[in-house]
Amino acid sequence: MQLRYQFRVYPTPGQQNALAKAFGCARVVFNDGLRLRQQAREAGEKYVSDAELSKRVITRARATPDRAWLGEVSAVVLQQALADLNTAYRNFFTSISGKRRGRKVALPRFRSRKDSQQAIRFTRNARFKVLDNGRLRLPKIGDVSVRWSRTLPSDPSSVTIIRDATGRYFASFVVQTTDEPLPELDSEVGIDLGLTHFAVLSDGTKVAAPKFLRRAARKLKRLQQALSRKRKGSNRRRKAVVQVARAHARVADTRRDWQHKLSTRIIRDNQAVYVEDLCVTGLGRTRLAKSVHDAGWASFTAMLEYKAVRHGRTFGRVDRFFPSTRMCSQCGRVNDKIVLNVRAWDCSCGAVHDRDVNAAINVLAAGQADNSNDRGAQVRPGLVPAPRGEAVTHPDAARSTRSVEGTLVL
Repeated sequence: MQLRYQFRVYPTPGQQNALAKAFGCARVVFNDGLRLRQQAREAGEKYVSDAELSKRVITRARATPDRAWLGEVSAVVLQQALADLNTAYRNFFTSISGKRRGRKVALPRFRSRKDSQQAIRFTRNARFKVLDNGRLRLPKIGDVSVRWSRTLPSDPSSVTIIRDATGRYFASFVVQTTDEPLPELDSEVGIDLGLTHFAVLSDGTKVAAPKFLRRAARKLKRLQQALSRKRKGSNRRRKAVVQVARAHARVADTRRDWQHKLSTRIIRDNQAVYVEDLCVTGLGRTRLAKSVHDAGWASFTAMLEYKAVRHGRTFGRVDRFFPSTRMCSQCGRVNDKIVLNVRAWDCSCGAVHDRDVNAAINVLAAGQADNSNDRGAQVRPGLVPAPRGEAVTHPDAARSTRSVEGTLVL
């Protein structure tokens, strides 16, 4: 299994300039390749192949005076930028043909130096190396200091250097690891996700919603107001932009760390975990959009999914149209629609239900039914890759996460 390990790196001012040059060169190569294919399409010419594109925007371009500075960075960085462009086009073509599941994928867009995140990738061909003194040696950049929170289980196949909106630098390694199955347990759990309580388990446990964004709303409002008063293009405005980005990054990091700890505890304590397949995209368009995005249901269920695969647990999703809230967990009767402010209800069979606990029990029962074969034995679903969150990630590279836990990589 491939996992991604991410660590904070601290480049020197000179190394930061070298990284900025590498970010810029990768961005220019990506945009040149995209522009060349767009021009070929508008002129009615055939699609420019990957090999021809590499020859024209890298090999020949470096021989011209306008692009001679491309030779100052590692060639692997430039090749990986084109690999990202090719992946974006393949995703678009498979999306419009109907072969790709999920939402439609648009054509790749031009990258900007003002994008909130910049990233470059080094593969084994670049000969990057983790030195004995703990530093990371990158070609044409130097030995970068790394803050190691844990050891790498194997030699990394690639490393992605990321600069976020706050100016922090991260090194994300892709490593090959073996599965770490946990001892088998008899307990199984269904989870009902909500806003008042982030998660309600079928055993009656209720996890309060931390609401990280709501708690930081006052500080974010003050920083946004200070930003709006700064003159555009001034140094003070640039500093204010960084302050706002840091506040948002602190909220995101806190939420991710909390979700990692909760998902790990649930996976360790249960042999099987079942959740409802919520339409987060649709809920994000309602009047509850801010609370829905603050909860982070999608990232939490993704953590449960890949950790279940890694540790030999069973994970399942119940259909989003399953009436888990309206169904009585005792007699199976489906009632009429229940408004949100009703937190408890009585069934005609005499059962008294807590709305969320009853939904979690129904999710557990539906998940167990979906994961049983004809003889009633539990079957384990196949491997499911985790979604990518990194803008310039190749399928063989890895997704950006905290160093708290690794994630699956396509």
